[in-house]
Amino acid sequence: MAETYDTAALPDRMTQFVPHAAALGMELVSIGRGVGVMRAAWREELVGDPETDVIAGGVVTALIDHTCGLAVNSANETPMPIATLDLRIDYLRPAKPRSGVTAEATCYRLTRSVGFVRAQAWDDDPADPLATAQATFMLNPRG
Repeated sequence: MAETYDTAALPDRMTQFVPHAAALGMELVSIGRGVGVMRAAWREELVGDPETDVIAGGVVTALIDHTCGLAVNSANETPMPIATLDLRIDYLRPAKPRSGVTAEATCYRLTRSVGFVRAQAWDDDPADPLATAQATFMLNPRG
């Protein structure tokens, strides 16, 4: 019999126990079955170019990747380790100066071994994304 996956542990696991997520101050905004929303608030030490005060592209990449992982984790019936196989990000524009970034990801398909995800990131308005993404994750049911 399959173990029921309790998503109640995901917020702490995805924000406090993953070192890069904790260091970047990622916050869980919401979680649902196969959908996750996370945010990285603007902080001076996360700025890529001090002349523009725009959050670094690497922070946006890490946020999107991690939010995609959250979506896959929340879609699984049983807990299992996952790993990013492929992540394609289309950067549409830079974030606004001194603005945090929010990412939303949806796991739209799970097979026995791969999770497929779409995501987008924005600063102020989800209708005006700064990046969109497509990702695949390897599922490791043997842990």
